[in-house]
Amino acid sequence: MSGQRLTGRVALLTGASRGIGAAVARAYAAEGAAVAVGHEPGPRPREQAVKLVAEINATGGRAIAVPADMVDPQAVESFATTVRAELGAVDIVVNNAAASARVPWAELQVDQWDHVLNVNLRGSWLMTRAAYPDLRVSEHACVINVTSVMVETGQPGALHYTASKAGLIGLTRALARELGEDGIRVNAVMPGAIRTEHEQEMEPDAAAVFDRITARQALKRRGYADDLAGAFVFLASAESGFVTGQVLNVDGGWVHY
Repeated sequence: MSGQRLTGRVALLTGASRGIGAAVARAYAAEGAAVAVGHEPGPRPREQAVKLVAEINATGGRAIAVPADMVDPQAVESFATTVRAELGAVDIVVNNAAASARVPWAELQVDQWDHVLNVNLRGSWLMTRAAYPDLRVSEHACVINVTSVMVETGQPGALHYTASKAGLIGLTRALARELGEDGIRVNAVMPGAIRTEHEQEMEPDAAAVFDRITARQALKRRGYADDLAGAFVFLASAESGFVTGQVLNVDGGWVHY
C-alpha cells in the first residue's frame, strides 16, 4: 500500500467496477481506506467488480463488491446497509454511477430522459441520503460527486446527460450548504475527455474524437482514469479539510484554453 492519508476510513463508491470509479477505488485502497465497490446489476459489471475487489484484497487492502440499482431507492438504502455491516460506518461517498446514450435531441424520448436523470442526479441524492446517518457522526465525512466537462462545452446527442451533470453541480453546492452544519464536506470533480472503456463504447469514432479534443487542450495528450485519482484522494483527505462546495476541473486545460 502506498500511503496512509485515508487509513481507517470507509469509502462507498457507486459505478466503480471499471473506468474512473475503479481507478478511484484503487487509489483509496492504496491510501488505506476500506472500499465498497458499487456496481450496476448484471453479470458483466459483477465480474468486473469482483475482479477489482480481488486485486485490492490481494495487495493488502480491504474491499467488497456490492450491486446497486441507483434508480431503486430501496436498493440504494440496501447498498449503504451492506457497507455498514461489512466494512463499518461510511466516511466517504463517491457518486460516480452514470447512465448515458447518444441520442439526437429531437429523438430523445421521455423514458430515456428519465432514466439518465434518475441514475445520475437522483441516484446521487439518494446515495448521499442513505449514507447520511454515518456521515453526520464521522470526523472525516465527505461526499464527492462526478460531473462532466460537457456542462461547460455542450455536446450534440447528450442533452439528457449534460442536464443531469449540470444538476449535479447544483446538488453539490446546495448539499455543501445543507450538510456543512454537520461538518460534512461536499465537492465535485469535473472530468474532461477521459479515455475509458465506457467512452469507447459510447463513441464509435472514439479515437478521432479524442484526437480533436486533445488538439484543443492546453495539455496535448489524452486523459486516462488514473489522471483523476489524485483529485479524488485530495478531496477525501485532510488536505482539503476546509474545501467544500467546489467543482474541481481535471480536463487537461480543455475548458479554459
